[in-house]
Amino acid sequence: MVRELAISFYLFVFKCVFSVFNLLPLKDKTTFVISFGDNSQYVFEEMRRQNIQNEVVFLCKGKSIARFKGYNDVARVPFETYNFLQWCKSVYHLATSRHIFIDNYFGFLASVKFKEEVTCIQLWHASGAIKKFGLEDGSVKNRSKRAKQRFLQVYQQFDKVVVGSDVMAVTFMKSFNLKKENILTTGVPRTDFFFNEKEKQKAIQKLTRTHSVLKDKKVILYAPTYRDHELENFSLQLNVEKMGKELGNEYILALRLHPAIKNSVDFSKLHSDFVVDFSSSQYDINELLAVADYLITDYSSIPFEFSLLRKPIIFFAYDLEEYKKDRGVLNGLEENLPGPIVNDTDSIIDLVQNNRFDQKVVDHYAEKWNKYSNGRSSQNLVRFLFEEKDAQIQQRRAQ
Repeated sequence: MVRELAISFYLFVFKCVFSVFNLLPLKDKTTFVISFGDNSQYVFEEMRRQNIQNEVVFLCKGKSIARFKGYNDVARVPFETYNFLQWCKSVYHLATSRHIFIDNYFGFLASVKFKEEVTCIQLWHASGAIKKFGLEDGSVKNRSKRAKQRFLQVYQQFDKVVVGSDVMAVTFMKSFNLKKENILTTGVPRTDFFFNEKEKQKAIQKLTRTHSVLKDKKVILYAPTYRDHELENFSLQLNVEKMGKELGNEYILALRLHPAIKNSVDFSKLHSDFVVDFSSSQYDINELLAVADYLITDYSSIPFEFSLLRKPIIFFAYDLEEYKKDRGVLNGLEENLPGPIVNDTDSIIDLVQNNRFDQKVVDHYAEKWNKYSNGRSSQNLVRFLFEEKDAQIQQRRAQ
């Protein structure tokens, strides 16, 4: 109850300040509201390539601001901080921008009313979904009526949601209570990387230059999902010592843990010749996927991108039944994954040693979930927004 009151008060203040700034005229400005950053970065780089003459602002939540430290010609404002001046700047930019990109759920959207000429595009931070989210998330049923109404108000602000497939379009429509006209099938910007051989080779060379062991052995990337309870009680479920003994001669294990729990692992106690820690934010996930020969994950969305590389994927879902109850997973999960589901280390070792993978399944999965992601997704999106959409607005004004 107290939490809901605090949220309501914050949104009321946000609404009041936004309403004042909303009296100002719109500018030819594009504002990115960022919590992850990869999709936003690809869109911005494409805007540069197409020479879009537009003021650009990055509103960066948390550590995502580090991703854009090299863009000195662009305004970078920390978002949702306790700094009142930064907060006011953020609200000002949101109220005066003609184009707004977001990549996550942002509660402030429940309190604002954009002008008719404004386009708000949800980039999201994943190409596909294994776990349920939005209104489909199992935890939503325990939230208050006020909270559920707030979620709907946020989702209603999405003029367009970018997708890479028809499957994800249906998922978004259910999860965000959207209509078909809200779906934009331009493809997911960050997937452009996987179609660019030059960029992939550059990423591999970058990692092998600093970690020469990656040149000599095949790379197994383990990138598990963060669980809500792990902040207080995290333990690595993978038996790294056993994997090292069985696979260490031929393979290396690259660990990519969530930033919130990476400090919970004492890497000095792990098989040091077998394990390399890539949990730091300095390592881009796309670069790690490029260098990996195998991916081990669970409920993460990265298999959707990794499948574009046509490499084996293992789903180490040791807590599947518990996860289904707490968060929920999409219907038919087990039958539709591009790789085997296992719940112990021995099964992983067996799969790798005996190459128990079906390439046709991976290929089908890649095509199904990346139907519109063809290497030109960023280009398609920027053209839609700055050519087609702006032309529509100009036409309405002329009528």
